[in-house]
Amino acid sequence: MSTPAHPYTAPGTGREPRRSMVVCGVIGAAVTAALDEIVFHQILHWHHFYDRSTPGVGLLSDGLLHTAELLALVAGFFLYADLRRRRALAPAHALAGLFLGAGAFQLIDGIVDHKLLRLHQVRYGVDVTPYDWAWNLAGLVLLGVGGALAVRAARRSRARSVA
Repeated sequence: MSTPAHPYTAPGTGREPRRSMVVCGVIGAAVTAALDEIVFHQILHWHHFYDRSTPGVGLLSDGLLHTAELLALVAGFFLYADLRRRRALAPAHALAGLFLGAGAFQLIDGIVDHKLLRLHQVRYGVDVTPYDWAWNLAGLVLLGVGGALAVRAARRSRARSVA
């Protein structure tokens, strides 16, 4: 009696494209969160994750964001190592997931955190319009690159399964 294939395994390859994309999406989001935290929160001091209270609460919120991004990075790399160990990593899908995760974090931060919830702005004391456009366009570019890579990876995967 044979073992049924994993539901996310590409036919005939043993690779798991969907899982590869999700795992690397988590890593991409965590890396982008780390860049935001390190560059804009700590080096430039432009904002904290939560700026609607005291500076102490702002620092606490940055610490919690930093903790979450580190946990996501560790979990993501453990899952990535598991995919590699089982030879289930689909590299093209993984690369697409990395960009999709990075773009999703950037855009969610720019739209939800900055505009809808108003947890913080990119910068204070200046016209934030160009900063908002740059922030959100960067997220859209990352999502666009990830989407294009995902489509290309899916086409290649389908072509291989037909051949």
